[in-house]
Amino acid sequence: MAPTTQNQYFFASLTRISDLAQRPFKVRKLERNAWGSGDYVAAKVIGAPNPLYRVELSSGRMVEVMEGDHIVGAFGTRAATMEATGDWREIGSNLQMCALTSAGLFGKLTSRSPTLPPPMSLVYHGHVTRQGNKLRMCDFVDTVHKRRLTIPVVLVVGTSMSAGKTVTGRVIVHELKRAGLTVVGAKLTGAGRFRDILSFRDAGADHIIDFVDAGLPSTVVPETEFRVAVHNMLSRVSSWGADVLVAEAGASPLEPYNGAVAIEELKDTLCFTILCTRDPYAVVGVQTAFDIKPDFVSGPATNTDAGIALVKKLSGVPALNAMDRSALPELRRALQQAMPTLLG
Repeated sequence: MAPTTQNQYFFASLTRISDLAQRPFKVRKLERNAWGSGDYVAAKVIGAPNPLYRVELSSGRMVEVMEGDHIVGAFGTRAATMEATGDWREIGSNLQMCALTSAGLFGKLTSRSPTLPPPMSLVYHGHVTRQGNKLRMCDFVDTVHKRRLTIPVVLVVGTSMSAGKTVTGRVIVHELKRAGLTVVGAKLTGAGRFRDILSFRDAGADHIIDFVDAGLPSTVVPETEFRVAVHNMLSRVSSWGADVLVAEAGASPLEPYNGAVAIEELKDTLCFTILCTRDPYAVVGVQTAFDIKPDFVSGPATNTDAGIALVKKLSGVPALNAMDRSALPELRRALQQAMPTLLG
């Protein structure tokens, strides 16, 4: 039975920029030529539940769902090298799709790692509409006056997903807050999930922002569309009067998430870069492909002394494990050298 009231829907975290949970809307099936990335849609849960049948709500809380439940999320694309790929444009005539992330990123699964359980199966129920018009994520993004970013930027970039970027970014946010700075934590690229930037807030960030706030379900979008979104994000950051921005570029610059564009947009105020990786050999690949020489390498490749030594041997870049408390004095010294005016 289709829901008739708002309290019969689970609102996934991609809806957190909207008022869908507070104001009435209708759900109506639209012809395929009217579909688009970032459209808010309702879907019904189908299939046998497994550990991935969970939804991240707009609060960041995870809830389990069951067959027959209805979720509001958004169409989008995911291209995760180590987990799963999918695209809303691949949804077939049977209207079946899946949750490509727990945040409500909806699309047709095109491939997945054999170590990953099947994602939550869904069937398209209809577009979320008001006054006969479909609602999109971008409809809930305020126009901001364009501002140039002038504060120092600490960039955390990775060679792939699950490379330790968010964990490392959290440590850096915490260290900068310990030094008495006003810190913004941002995730500029990736596939929508709220928990990553919430972890920056938990580490002490005064402000947090990501591409969902700029109206994108993921950053696998045309470059021109991404540039509009990243300008929106950086203009907001500039308006907050913070001392420093800790920016995570989710996924690798080599992946189709517009990571290279994000790095380009930050280059004028970029003062410190940490490259996170699971594989020491991947450091050389990123250095070669993008002419990036990070200040440090971190992530799972630095879990042991052998990994740290191999990174330095291969790339000439110092490495440290940001999760190792004994490495924190070295990280603090490096940050102080990068930002002597703020940390001198």
